[in-house]
Amino acid sequence: MSKTSTPVDERLFAFLATKTIAEDDYLAGLRIAAAKAGLPEIHIAPEQAAYLQLQLRAMNAMNVIEVGTLGGYSAIAMARGMPAAGRIVTHEIEPAHAEFARKWIANSDQAGKIEVSVGNAADTLRKLPDGETDAIFLDADKTGYVDYLEQSLRLLRPGGVVMADNVLAGGQIADGTEEKEVALRAFLDAAMAAPNLQSVVVPLGDGIFFGVKRD
Repeated sequence: MSKTSTPVDERLFAFLATKTIAEDDYLAGLRIAAAKAGLPEIHIAPEQAAYLQLQLRAMNAMNVIEVGTLGGYSAIAMARGMPAAGRIVTHEIEPAHAEFARKWIANSDQAGKIEVSVGNAADTLRKLPDGETDAIFLDADKTGYVDYLEQSLRLLRPGGVVMADNVLAGGQIADGTEEKEVALRAFLDAAMAAPNLQSVVVPLGDGIFFGVKRD
């Protein structure tokens, strides 16, 4: 058994990407259209989309919450891993982003599974019932992650999962001093301190946090 991790450089990652579910034409078109519409180019990477999709499929997730819709890229990708009766409610604070996402979701193959809710998730999540959610994906303001984690642990059923993007902070997570980097470290610390959560960081894209709520 190897005692060290294998570094993944650009050459190795390019090879691994060929062995992962590829970005399809619709999601590629969404990404390009979002950039042209002036949305921030901060969508999840295709390999992250594949990971989220497969995780939801493996757990047969029926009820999913997303915090941070942006253009709808991740919501569509996740919905493809869910049964026909599955539902995602994705929360977006920017009305213009929500409107863009609604149009692309409506024209996608997952239109019936996704609802876009406009508002501040710090407020809207508090209105949702305890213990009824299978999975939650966080990809919004990083300074809100600690609060979103607290709400996630309330909303998730036992065995439910919480996932979060950007936990590598562009490679600065260990000792970066910018507000985002400090906030993400606080999130990881809070996750480690939560007695009812077991977690791991998956180094895909800018890093995905994956945590399971214990029974």
